[in-house]
Parts: sequence; C-alpha cells; structure tokens
Amino acid sequence: MSVESGFSTFRGANGMWNSYRVEDVASHDGWLRDPDLVNNFYNDLRRQLVAAKPNRGHCLLAELEKNYDVSIITQNVDNLHERAGSSRVLHLHGELMKVTSSRNVDDPRCIVELSEDNCEVRHGDLAADGSLLRPYIVFFQEAVPNIVTAAEYVKEADVFVIIGTSLNVYPAAGLLHYCTPGTPVYLIDPDPVPTPGNFNVVYIKATASEGIRILTDRYLRP
Repeated sequence: MSVESGFSTFRGANGMWNSYRVEDVASHDGWLRDPDLVNNFYNDLRRQLVAAKPNRGHCLLAELEKNYDVSIITQNVDNLHERAGSSRVLHLHGELMKVTSSRNVDDPRCIVELSEDNCEVRHGDLAADGSLLRPYIVFFQEAVPNIVTAAEYVKEADVFVIIGTSLNVYPAAGLLHYCTPGTPVYLIDPDPVPTPGNFNVVYIKATASEGIRILTDRYLRP
C-alpha cells in the first residue's frame, strides 16, 4: 500500500529484509541482544516516513468514507492512512511513530507518539516505567493483540478488499476466512496472489492506487 509513497516494504525485491536480518531488528530476541541496533533501525524508518506522503490509493480509501462505513486493517506500521484522512484504522503490527515500555508494551501510560521533528530514540532513553524505550511494533515471537478485533471487523463486513499483500503472513492472512458466506471479496495486487478455492475473489491486477480507482469506479459506485 505504501510503496507508491516511497516508503520501503519489508518484503519484495527491494525490501528492507535484503539489508537487515529479520532476527536482528524485528524479533524479541534481537531486541534483547542489541536494543540500540533495533532502535536505530526504526529511527531510520521514521525519518523515511516523515519524508513520505500519502499516495492516491490512501486518499481514495479516505474518500470512500463519504459514502461508506470504512474500516482499514493494516499490516503496515506507517501512519499514511491517517494522514490521508481515514478515521478508522486498525494496526496489526504496531505503529512506527509510537514508542513504548520494553517491560509492558501495551501499558497505555507508557505509549508515546513521537513528533515529526523529534522522531528518534536515543541510547538510554527510558519509558515512564523506567524501562528502555522500544518501538511500538509487534516483533516476531510476540502475539498480535489486535487480531481478535480485526476478525470482528471482517465478520461484520459487507465488502472485503485485500490490497497489496502476499497472503503469506499469519495471522493476518487468515482474516479472509472470517468473511461471512456471500461477502464480495476483491483482491488488488500487480502480481498473482494465491487465494483459497472456496472464495469467489475478484482479482484486480494493478498497483494499489490504480486498483482502488478501478474498484471505486467499477464495483463500488454508490
């Protein structure tokens, strides 16, 4: 979803995992081994995010709220949906511009949103509970706390749209199975994505922005 905004993906031909080992910068064990390496990695990502802007796809999804009740479930950790104007965004894998306690990640007293002009965590910075500040990101080896809420969103959906995902990352990839029978499902991706055979999926072969334009023009006219 954010590739067209110039914000790097983790996977893919030019993904960040080609430059960093997942276990070093995105796992709980990696954090315990070298918190400075992890924080510096996400500091770099935040600087990229501050320079990025919402693309046409983000804006088209926000515009859908004029005629529809739109809930966005995202695996992305950026805030580009919010900056485009979407009002109901559920982040499965955390939020890049936020930091939190390394002792209790979900303690609301310790979750802090960084500003664009002060978006770095320095060596030794502490959370409100005295533990080291860490990214408010769901690392590998950690549970995905919002997956239950996401499943409830999907159960209630009258239309389910999948945008720019390989459907390889669980538990998010399993959300499709929570659609009620008969719910229209649209999949937008420039590359073929295998889907379970028991779903009638309309495949729109396009980038996120172009695919959402096709979706809104052809299938979602109010």
